Amino acid sequence: MSSIVLTHGDCDGVCSGAIVKRALDRPDVFFTSPVSLLGDLNNLTGTYDNIVICDIAIDERTYPELEEKLNELAEVSDIFYIDHHPLPVKKFSADWFYHDECSTAEMAYTLFSRKMNRDMRRVAIYGAIGEFAETPVIQKWERDWDKRTLYFFAGTLIQGIIEAGRNYDYKRQILNALSLDTPPPEIEGLLDSAIVASKKEEHIMGLVREKVVRLRNLAYVVDINGYMSKAAIYAASYGNCCVGVSCEYRQHKHVYDMSIRSRGCDVDLNTILRTVAVSHGGTGGGHHFAGGARIPGKQLEAFLYDFDDALGR
Repeated sequence: MSSIVLTHGDCDGVCSGAIVKRALDRPDVFFTSPVSLLGDLNNLTGTYDNIVICDIAIDERTYPELEEKLNELAEVSDIFYIDHHPLPVKKFSADWFYHDECSTAEMAYTLFSRKMNRDMRRVAIYGAIGEFAETPVIQKWERDWDKRTLYFFAGTLIQGIIEAGRNYDYKRQILNALSLDTPPPEIEGLLDSAIVASKKEEHIMGLVREKVVRLRNLAYVVDINGYMSKAAIYAASYGNCCVGVSCEYRQHKHVYDMSIRSRGCDVDLNTILRTVAVSHGGTGGGHHFAGGARIPGKQLEAFLYDFDDALGR
């Protein structure tokens, strides 16, 4: 039986991919993104018995074509689309679409639990910790291990995956090891990568402290050039604001990519970004507490001030 897994390259995506790999018989594994998924599906060669997609948000611009493609593939393959991102206004309702607000890793284990032993739950726990999604189910599972060890394992995994960046061959190596329930500190090179990541994070904290700019409701930094999600967290912290934004300029595309994180405030970043980013010729979205955006270079300042006003409302 042939299978393919298409998953996200962050901690939740790697962990959910590992769980699915454990459940299926030697599936092919590839990393993708919301904007790349449709193209990846169109480029599939041959027929798979199982096609599993994990932790990939639905791209509003391509979702009609994506739904059509998945329905076409569902005629000859078993499709499992497992995701937890907020849905576009026009949402999927297909039998193959599995959606909840918990981590994708938790959903993946729940869906395929009969095909693996209970110890694989801790891989789901790592994914949930990486996604800030320790639901009551995850908290119940955590009781079966020393929680301090779980956090050490998860922290090693999260930092190591961040340092891996776009090295998808190494991420695949991590995923394969996790599918065998290998403790993260025992995965080749992962602990060293986590140490490197932690040193870089300390350096980023210092840069953010020096460069952060505060508006009324958000604080931002530009071109820290490293670990954007962490820079956004520290921008909110050192700017003492509700929301932190890290912006990096992409010279070849003349745009700013952004990572946005909230700091314990009751705002829905996903809804605000989908509106404000589009009004400036860009795209944006994500979760209630975390998101991202891509904005044309000349629109950066206007976007930040409009975003700040929207947060205030």
